[in-house]
Amino acid sequence: MIETITKINGAINSVVWGPVMLALLVGTGIYLSIRVGFIQITKLGEILRCTLGGIRDPEAHKKDEFGISPFQAVMTALASTVGTGNITGVATAIALGGPGAVFWMWVSALFGMVTKFSEVVLAVHFREKNAIGENVGGPMYYIEKGLGPKFRWLSVLFAVFAMFASFGIGNMTQANAIAVALSSTIGIDPKITGAVIIVIATVVLLGGIKSIARVTSTLVPIMGIAYVGFGIAALVAYAGQIPHAFAVIFQGALNPSSIGGGVAGYTIANAVRYGFARGIFSNEAGLGSAPIAHAAANTDSPVKQGFWGAFEVFFDTFIICTFTALVVVCSGLYDSGLMGADLTITAFGNAIGGIGTFGVTMGTVLFALSTILGWSYYGEKGIEYLFRNTGITKQVSFGYRVVFVLLTYVGSIGSLTLVWDIADTLNGLMAIPNLIGLLGLSGIAIRLTREYFSAAKRQK
Repeated sequence: MIETITKINGAINSVVWGPVMLALLVGTGIYLSIRVGFIQITKLGEILRCTLGGIRDPEAHKKDEFGISPFQAVMTALASTVGTGNITGVATAIALGGPGAVFWMWVSALFGMVTKFSEVVLAVHFREKNAIGENVGGPMYYIEKGLGPKFRWLSVLFAVFAMFASFGIGNMTQANAIAVALSSTIGIDPKITGAVIIVIATVVLLGGIKSIARVTSTLVPIMGIAYVGFGIAALVAYAGQIPHAFAVIFQGALNPSSIGGGVAGYTIANAVRYGFARGIFSNEAGLGSAPIAHAAANTDSPVKQGFWGAFEVFFDTFIICTFTALVVVCSGLYDSGLMGADLTITAFGNAIGGIGTFGVTMGTVLFALSTILGWSYYGEKGIEYLFRNTGITKQVSFGYRVVFVLLTYVGSIGSLTLVWDIADTLNGLMAIPNLIGLLGLSGIAIRLTREYFSAAKRQK
């Protein structure tokens, strides 16, 4: 039975994360970038000014009785986006696709910035108030409201995929990553880790989106800054290798055979495949998850909130993933046979010793914990959408939270190879209805973007 499920899942996974889907995801970003004038390049200063540069702006922290601030919304989205993929996924991409995979990861992120920007614009534009006055939105809402009731089946599919994916990719696999990291480096019993995660998850998740937002708006900046700090320390140790690292990244992307040595077997096709796949898997541009969090923001400007979506991809890939990538490439261990977290831990450890091992371990723990918190919200909003007109939404949502919390313990103590594979497939399946909605409603996102910049130009 298990073998049959594995084969079926493998066949579906090869499609949803295969060349056609990856091309469609990146192609959507290219199409949208052309239509909005490549704002991720031409308006990068404006995007960073309104996001990173405006963190102290009161508008970024403005919230009401029912909503969360724009800053809290992006921190909640980043909590689920910045995860173990930034540590294990990047290293795996380099090991399988060669250093050139890093370049294609950057390319996917460049176009992914506009994809996620557009997703967030639509999520805020088409959002609505739920029964208790909170802002709710995301692909399930903009597909139904934008494309019309006859496409509601796509909205339902997205919500179902999001709900089940939250139990796997956003829950059990993350709890397992925490337990394995703490067990292998510090010797903590996975059962103890599982019990602690249950307590943390219960306290935070049962408080709803406001509680999640408060925790993630504190946790995400701390873990991001800390990981960058460890990355800087490692790159200082590898300073002499940095120019060579950039050289092999670009050579590996365009002409792998010119590198020579042990990496001569890498191909451009593999570099493109693994670079795109791990980049999209990490920053989630096009998958439709993050817009659910952004829709809860207390903002009256879809485009300004969209800037936070673009910044999210920028931060995840061009900053966090790039530090992991450069440390791994500088270490020269990418063709050593090591894979995933082992490769990253060894690369950091060789640079700065035990503190490097500790840094990657704590990064894994915090990244995974933040992903659990962020994905719990996505799953619950999927549940809420599916049961919103039944009169039992509150009860079902509470039941979802209880099951979600209990499954963190199962993830901590179990072996989850099949669960991870199935969750990975469900995560990819979310992209199909989302991309249909995104492309079908792209005209609205483009119009809102042009109107925003035209108005901004007139005010100057």
